[in-house]
Formats: sequence, C-alpha cells, structure tokens
Amino acid sequence: MPATNDLESAAQPVGQRRMGARPVDEAHRAVTPLELFFDLTFVAAVAQLSGNLAHATIDGHSAAAIGPFLMVFFAIWWAWMSFTWFASAYDCDDVTYRLAAFVQMGGVLVLAAGIGPAFESGDYAVVTLGYLIMRLALLSMWIRAWVQHPSGRATSLRYAGGLTALEVLWVARLPVGNHWTTVTFLVLVFLELTLPAWAERPAPTSWHPHHIAERYALFAIILLGEGVFAASSAVSTIVEDAGALSLTAVAMAALSIVAAVWWRYFVTPAGAQLEARRGWSFVWGYGHYFVFAALGALAAGLEVVVAASVGRAQHLAVTSAVAAVAVPVAGFLVVLDLITVPAEAERPRVSITTSAVVAGLAAVVLVADHTGLLTALALVAAITVGAAASDEVAASRHRNSRKEVA
Repeated sequence: MPATNDLESAAQPVGQRRMGARPVDEAHRAVTPLELFFDLTFVAAVAQLSGNLAHATIDGHSAAAIGPFLMVFFAIWWAWMSFTWFASAYDCDDVTYRLAAFVQMGGVLVLAAGIGPAFESGDYAVVTLGYLIMRLALLSMWIRAWVQHPSGRATSLRYAGGLTALEVLWVARLPVGNHWTTVTFLVLVFLELTLPAWAERPAPTSWHPHHIAERYALFAIILLGEGVFAASSAVSTIVEDAGALSLTAVAMAALSIVAAVWWRYFVTPAGAQLEARRGWSFVWGYGHYFVFAALGALAAGLEVVVAASVGRAQHLAVTSAVAAVAVPVAGFLVVLDLITVPAEAERPRVSITTSAVVAGLAAVVLVADHTGLLTALALVAAITVGAAASDEVAASRHRNSRKEVA
C-alpha cells in the first residue's frame, strides 16, 4: 500500500482524517499513547479475572474455575487482539477513531463487572454484554474502513458481515442454559477464529510486523506486572500475620520467576521474524492466547502461594499451591516454543531445554508435600531462572554465528 495515505492523513486536522491503509514498511512505527491506554484498561479486567481464579484456588475449587477463566479470558483477549491488528492497518488517530477505542474500553469494564457472576453461578449475561459493546465499536471501525478505503472494501465488508452475524449468535446463546455453555462457546470460538482467515482472502490487511510485535510485547509486560502486583498486594494484606523471613522468601521467589519468564519472552525479538514470514502470523498471534492466559494464571498462582505460605489456604494442599505457579510457567514455555517463528526449513518444536524444565517442574510439584511450600517454590524459581539463562546463552551463540557468517 502506498505510504501517501498515512502521510496525507497526518497532515489533516485530528477530527477530519481519512482512514486509509497504513504502509507495511512504515519507518519508526511505534505504539501510540492511545494503544497503551487501551492495554491498561484491558489488563484491569485481566487482573480481576486472575483474582477470581486465585480465590477459587485458595478455596479448593480450582478445577471448577478453569472453565470460566478460559472463557472470559478469551473474550478479553480476542477483543484486544482484534483492535490491535485493526489499528496496525488502519490507525488514523482522529476523534472518531479515538471515540470508538474508548467505547471498547468501556465495554471491557462492563465485561469485568460480569466476571464474578460467571465464576459464581455460570451467568455470562454481563460478560456477553461487555463483549457485545466492544465488538459493535470494532464493527463501526470496519464499516468506516469499507467507506473510506476503496481498495480494501471486500475485506472490510467480510469483517463487518462476520462480526454482525457472530454478535447475533453470542446473544442468542444466552437463553440456551448452562448445560450447553461449553459447547456453544467452543462453536462460536471456532467461528471467531476462522473469521480473519476468511475475511482476508480478497486482500490481506496491511499490518506492520514490528508494530504488532511491540503491541504483543507490551501487553505481555503489563501481564507480568500483574504477577508482581498480585504477590505484593497479597503480602501487604497479610504481613502482620506472618514472619518476615517466609514472606521475603516468597517475594524473592516470585520476583525471580516473573523476571525469568520476562527474559524468556524477550530473548528473541519477534518483529524481524514476522517480517520475514508473514504467513506465520496466524499461528503466532493466535498462540498468544495461551501465552497471555498462562501469564494471567501465573499472577493468580503467585497470590495463591502467598496466601498458602501464611496458612490462609487451609483447603489447599501444598502440591496444589505449587502447581498453581508451576503449571502456568510450564504452559508458557511450551507454547512460546511452538509459536516462535521458525526458520524456513524448520518446523515448530519444543526445545530440549523446555522439555527438561517441564519435567523438572512436574517433579517439584509431585514432591512438594514432602519438601514444603517454600522449598518447592524456591526450586520452581531456580528451574525457571536456569531455563532463561540457558535460552540466553543459546541466543547469544546464534547471534554470534550470524555475525561471523555476515
């Protein structure tokens, strides 16, 4: 797409810009303040979702909470992702565009208000209402792109038509009843995930690989911050009931785990990889549902181990408390390996390091009742940090070998 569309828009007053496709090779494309604000609003909903998962786990109901967590997280993640990719292609940053983004922020706040009923009684009415508000705002954006970007009208029309049909189905799902909640959810998720592939057949949207990589990276950072916040908030509420030594040990282990997870995510920048293999974008983008969900679950797990360390999780075995941290870490590492953009002749695979880490984490969970919570948590931290160090060494060797070839 020609770069003149974006340059012409930038020269127009903020309230009157024409929406056109932004160039895929635009130099210095960076995340905007609006996008950062957008992310913070969505992460506030994730924080509430993680809190509900933590409370359910502490009460010994983690199995029953997994379904609501994954379903509500999908609504949050999918709405965030849909706006992110649209913005990468069509962000004109005028008044109308900003207002549509604000409406989506309002929708996620409504969704967040329905998280409690979804966990407690399986009532997804408020969650669906919030999701509907977000999707209607996105629908208005696609209609605008259809009007103002002639060469992309076929794609925009498919998106608009698909969104409309899906929202009707989400609302129609509500009266079906709790017995069909999971089945109808999975069917509609399948339709949601196939919509972009179908809609972009006439002409792919002009998303910017480095911009997309930065958007995902910043969202991951904010989610990791939720992990730190979850642990620190829990500590602040119970600090008077426990010895400083145990709390210090938990805090150090939690920070080590979060830092190691951050290191692993950023060891290989994704922007250049996506630029080289744009066809991998669906796998990479969709796979981040599991990456982000693992980070949200990790925040809940850290809150659980803090509560367990001071005896405020009486219905929870030590094994379950440690698993609340170890399982998200293992899932994060495995999925990140599988979605990393492979070289042309390679296939996605789980590395030997990750396989060893998963085995080590599983062993720690199995013996946690015998070692005790603090020792098991320290072992989880040590294994995670060791994995990050190993990945950094491998990445450094790869970078050095490429320099020698060059």
